[in-house]
Amino acid sequence: MIDTHCHLDVEAFAADRDEVLARAADAGVTGILVPAIRPRTWAALRELAAARRGAGVRWAVGIHPQVVPELDAGELAADPVRQLAEASAGAIAIGETGLDGGTGERELQEQLFRAHIRAARELRLPLVIHILRAHDAAPRILREERAADAGGILHSYSGGPELVPIYRDLGMAFSFAGPVTYPNARRPLASARAVPAELLLAETDAPDQAPAAHRGHRSEPAYVGEVIAGLAAARGQDLATVLATTIANTLRVLSHW
Repeated sequence: MIDTHCHLDVEAFAADRDEVLARAADAGVTGILVPAIRPRTWAALRELAAARRGAGVRWAVGIHPQVVPELDAGELAADPVRQLAEASAGAIAIGETGLDGGTGERELQEQLFRAHIRAARELRLPLVIHILRAHDAAPRILREERAADAGGILHSYSGGPELVPIYRDLGMAFSFAGPVTYPNARRPLASARAVPAELLLAETDAPDQAPAAHRGHRSEPAYVGEVIAGLAAARGQDLATVLATTIANTLRVLSHW
């Protein structure tokens, strides 16, 4: 199994990161992608991925839209495309990036999102994209910046089944997290059924969005199997098929793994 989105570097894992990785390995997790949150964490995350490469840890370089209002002067580069390119050593993707409708500085969010897409195209790396309450603008930006040239992943997809064909045609794959295991989660389940098999991925978004059995507690990469089981149930497929599909898709979309 591969967890395509886990913030293993954050404080929530500081006390027991090695134990978290051990539990993931025991559960059959062979890969974990850790997307960056902000520039001041990039160096430490690069070192973490290098040190835990044997455990399947990989990293992506980017700026999460939810931290955009908090960025300090040292993190805001005059040329963010160059900033990302220069920091990208060892990264297998560009992100986390995107738009968050509940977060301020929307104009700056969009500027940085465009810069990430341009960097991804230049570096020939896929994108890891966060879109929440911003599906009115995201397809337009992806189209204008030719994001399909890079491809990428809509992490913890929230757009609903009606937008799946639009994002598919923009070169995106779709990753799902804990909500596909929630009994009353109609929209994620409908979306999971609408995604073409070849674009289906799984993640934990740990430490957030824990699956139903752990809801209210910290999520961790060992739980990605529960997400995959939720996808299988939603799609009416057997677990082995969905497991094999998500692994194959991950290695194709994140081709620098």
